[in-house]
Amino acid sequence: MNNVIAALDEYVCAHYSDYVRIAALEGYEMPEVLYVAEDGNLARRDSSCMRLCHQAKRDVLLARLKEGLSDTDFTFSFRFIPLRDRLPERFRKNTFAHLLPGVLHRCNETAESAGEKLDIEPRFWNKIVKGRLWPEKNTVLALALVCGMSGSDLNLLFAVCGFSFSDENVRDVVVRYLLEQKVFGAEARDACLNEYGISCLPIKRETR
Repeated sequence: MNNVIAALDEYVCAHYSDYVRIAALEGYEMPEVLYVAEDGNLARRDSSCMRLCHQAKRDVLLARLKEGLSDTDFTFSFRFIPLRDRLPERFRKNTFAHLLPGVLHRCNETAESAGEKLDIEPRFWNKIVKGRLWPEKNTVLALALVCGMSGSDLNLLFAVCGFSFSDENVRDVVVRYLLEQKVFGAEARDACLNEYGISCLPIKRETR
């Protein structure tokens, strides 16, 4: 388990890019963003030079980042479809509800089996599945994790929902790591989410 967390920490240091939060960490050393290029002109380095992976004391800074994290990404598991979109939604081919069965089939799941792994009231999950409600981003991320979804299938669902990953969001960085590295076991997955204080995803946790 420690190896999984250590690898996640490396990933976060290399990808997390909320530079306002990073630069505010006690002990953070601001890199030289401007430099003189070979042609003698003033040039600017890519902002990625500000990421924690370039800091000499990155372990200390990462620990301080974790201490200050709080999960502010809570949402309900669904969105109501605006009245103006309800009729067109019925005739659109590329919708979450239309694409979901194929995605779940590739994950060896059904809408019923996937719903049992989500912490969503069945009546709302059924409406999402039938296209009567739109899922929130947290719902799609949770679905991808509990079903062991491929990156291409998640991107497909993201595209029709209007979502995308953001390197400025700790939740997104951690979930993307879990998906890329196929960390789908409940124990390892939950340990990684807990390490970064991510509690907003509607994943049904095992009770002991």
